[in-house]
Parts: sequence; C-alpha cells; structure tokens
Amino acid sequence: MELWYTEKQTESYGITAKVKETFVTEKTDFQDLAMIDTEEFGRMLVLDGMVMTTIKDEFVYHEMVAHPALYTHPNPKHVLVVGGGDGGVIREVLKHPQVEKAVLVEIDGKVIEYSKKYLPEIAGELDNPRVEVIVGDGFMHIHEAKDKYDVVMVDSTEPVGPAAPLFERGFYQGIFEALKEDGIFVAQTDNPWFKADLIQKVNKDVKEIFPIVRVFAANVPTYPSGLWTFTMGSKKHDPLEVDETQIPEINTKYYSPRLHKAAFVLPKFVEDLVK
Repeated sequence: MELWYTEKQTESYGITAKVKETFVTEKTDFQDLAMIDTEEFGRMLVLDGMVMTTIKDEFVYHEMVAHPALYTHPNPKHVLVVGGGDGGVIREVLKHPQVEKAVLVEIDGKVIEYSKKYLPEIAGELDNPRVEVIVGDGFMHIHEAKDKYDVVMVDSTEPVGPAAPLFERGFYQGIFEALKEDGIFVAQTDNPWFKADLIQKVNKDVKEIFPIVRVFAANVPTYPSGLWTFTMGSKKHDPLEVDETQIPEINTKYYSPRLHKAAFVLPKFVEDLVK
C-alpha cells in the first residue's frame, strides 16, 4: 500500500508526496508536528499540515533569509532569529565570521528537539558556542529588546496559530526598536499567487516604520506556488547599493554575489503589489 502526504495549500489546491516512513506525529503544546521521509524531497518537517522544510530544497529558503541581509549590513555582530527552530537559518548565519552571537528564539521546543534528531544536516549548528537558543515567545523577546541587534530575521510559519502575531504592525515596530541605529530586518512574507493581500499589508506596514523597504523572491518548490517572497526593512543600508564585487564566494547552493541584486528584480505582477 502506498502512503501519500498531501498539503492543502488553498481550499482547492495542494501538493502531494509519496511517504517512505513516518518518524513522528505529535500534538505539541503549540501545533501539530510531523516528521516524515518522502521519496522525492527526503526528510520533511510538517507543522499544522504545512511543509516547513525538506532535506532536498531547504537550502534555498535558509540561504535567502540569511545572506541578503547579512551582506547588506557592513558589520553584523549580533543577530536574532525569531522562529526557525529547525536551525537552518542559524547554520547560514554562522557562515559569516563577523557574527559574534546569534540568538534563536523558538516558541516550540519540540521543533528543536526533533530537528536535531531527524534533520542533523539542517540543525547541526544549534549547539555552536556562538549560538544562544531560547525556547520562548519571539514576540515578547522582541518587545523586551531595545537597540540590541544588528540584524533580525523572522523565520516564521504562515500567519496562523502561534505565528499570527509575527505578521502584525506592532511586531515590526518592536523589531525597529530592537535594532541598532543601522539595523536591518528580514522576514518571509509568503507567496504572491495565493497571499497577495498579505504581501501588500506587510509591505504597507513595514514602509510606515522603516525608511528603506525592499522585497525579494526565491524559488522554493515545496512552498505554496513555489514563488516565495521576503521583505527587508532597513534603517540605513540599501541592499541594492551593495557592491557585489565585495561579497565573498561562500559555501552556498542558491545565493551568490551575482544573485544578490538579481533577487530583488520581481515579476511585474509582484512589483505592482509592492509599489
């Protein structure tokens, strides 16, 4: 008998993957968590019925959350990752030697626990001495931090359940206050095919707070529609003014110095959403 996992990405559309093995299905204190192994994408973390990461395509999302912002900031010493308990963004952040400390705040400790066990390629740097892992509420952490971080990265699930407050204007205002005077933040902001209204709302909210706002995109095949957007808000530094000849070649599979500015060139229908 074949077993298939299906994610309903809208009420009338979804993706499906053939399952080789199911490692974990558990209702945590915050969400439904599953860890499965699929034929096409390998091991996969699923939260509340949504694919969060897979062994095959995880590098795209994690690299694009981390590197555009870190290569835009001239000296990112202190970095905060909100969410991201799988550890993929942290892994990418630590590729930057000038980062002295990376703080991860993940609300669900089970995500960290099972990622370390079943996704060691992704979670392998969570025990690095440059990393502080806090199991707690990222929303509250942000609002208690003032003038503390050079870069803040929001690696959240979609805006449902425990992640819903991470898409509110008050959260972005809190991030602004948690950043130092030349700080940068980046957040995943979903896809323009099914969540155009969300992208517009986030873009409007962030533009009311940050003087420089840029949207960029990447292809993540297991995420709804495959076309995924990220929003960057900056107090001072513009990612489009970075001298890409000064960006070093590092160990990546998706991001590169040549892609840095190219990622901000959006399809016209997406460009129109964020005018």
